[in-house]
Amino acid sequence: MTRRLLAGYLLLTGVVLVVLMVPLGIFYAQRERDRFTTDVERDATVLASIYEDALELNFPPDPDPAEQYRELTGARVVVVDRSGLSVVDSDADADRDFSTRPEIATALAGQRSNGVRRSETLNTDLLYVAVPVASGGVVHGAVRLTLDVHRIEMRIRQFWWGLATMAGVVVALATLIGFLLAHSFSRPIRQLNVAAARYASGDLSGGSPSTAGPREIRELSETMGEMAIRLDTMIKEQRSFVGDASHQLRTPLTALRLRLENLQSNLDEAQATELQSIIDESDRMAALVSDLLRLARAERHEKPVQVDLSMVTAERVDMWSAFAEEHGVHLELASLPESAIALVVPGAVDQVLDNLIDNAVRFAPAGSVVEVSVRAGVDGHRVSVVDHGPGLDQEGKDRATRRFWRGDSAASGTGLGLAIVDALVVASGGSLTLADTDPSGLTVIVDLVASGPRDAG
Repeated sequence: MTRRLLAGYLLLTGVVLVVLMVPLGIFYAQRERDRFTTDVERDATVLASIYEDALELNFPPDPDPAEQYRELTGARVVVVDRSGLSVVDSDADADRDFSTRPEIATALAGQRSNGVRRSETLNTDLLYVAVPVASGGVVHGAVRLTLDVHRIEMRIRQFWWGLATMAGVVVALATLIGFLLAHSFSRPIRQLNVAAARYASGDLSGGSPSTAGPREIRELSETMGEMAIRLDTMIKEQRSFVGDASHQLRTPLTALRLRLENLQSNLDEAQATELQSIIDESDRMAALVSDLLRLARAERHEKPVQVDLSMVTAERVDMWSAFAEEHGVHLELASLPESAIALVVPGAVDQVLDNLIDNAVRFAPAGSVVEVSVRAGVDGHRVSVVDHGPGLDQEGKDRATRRFWRGDSAASGTGLGLAIVDALVVASGGSLTLADTDPSGLTVIVDLVASGPRDAG
């Protein structure tokens, strides 16, 4: 027990050191490199202002500032005119063509550029910074500085060695202190371990797990006892909340549906049909509320039911068409088999299509087409929603199904749409795939388990 406890102290110490020192070292290295690059870029800007008049008026530039900077910093200074020919070079003759160098071409286009490249001739890494020489929006030339990064990298390595030395000292102290404390902690810690295992199994009964040991252990024991009581209370309140919230949210929706049904008797056939559509939408809203509450539970065990994907898809496309037209987008049912029976959790297909079509229409540019299709298979059916909007990069596609994740263009959303879709699809035994649309946009593919013909009745 003592050895395991000591190993735990050392492991915890090691984790804390890694969590603290590795980001610190990375931050320091990045900061030093950024500061070094910023300083060199600032110097390049100063040199650009010095040579601005000469390049603008086509006067022979004075090489002295470049030579002085070379002597002071060891950097190579190259000044080129608007055609890319060097007019000042601290390390070589002038009149050399630099227009094909990417950093020079970028600077002559009016943009700053910097980076690090390997010099096989000098056998070292070089930092390059290129800035335009411009006035009044007109580029007259460019200044490029090239500098060895050996000194800054040496400073970073020294900082890492300092962190490693500090970590060694901390580990040594932790070993000594941990060894001294392990003997006095072993027995009450075993009691705490037993209690923690009991809590993890779901048994939150019992008071404080230990009344022996040092003051810190006793306080921890009391805290664990209080924690168990609070967790037990919170779990009971959460279970009660789920039931109460479900009831409270359904009640106004049910009342709304009853009021709408009462209106049907006083309406003509066309109005009654339209009102029935509203009633159907209120039913879907009630189902959506129930599913959102179910998603909040730790586990979901609902029996899949048979749903005709073709019928539901046609209904949802028809319902969303007016919304799409309001956004200047045409919603098209690209492919629809006569029947495609799938096994899904109740209400899943409606919610999946509503979320996917809503997202596609909102992000699709005006005048574009959003295509919805259903393809039937022997073992599975596929539902696809294709838009031609901005799409998502690979990182966005990887994170899109996480709850509360929002892309830059979805700042006003809740970040739950694709998370709900993914949860419903997985609960139905299917899979969700996000792919790129050619040439731009997002294609969302939902694969669901196929079922036999719909049961009669």
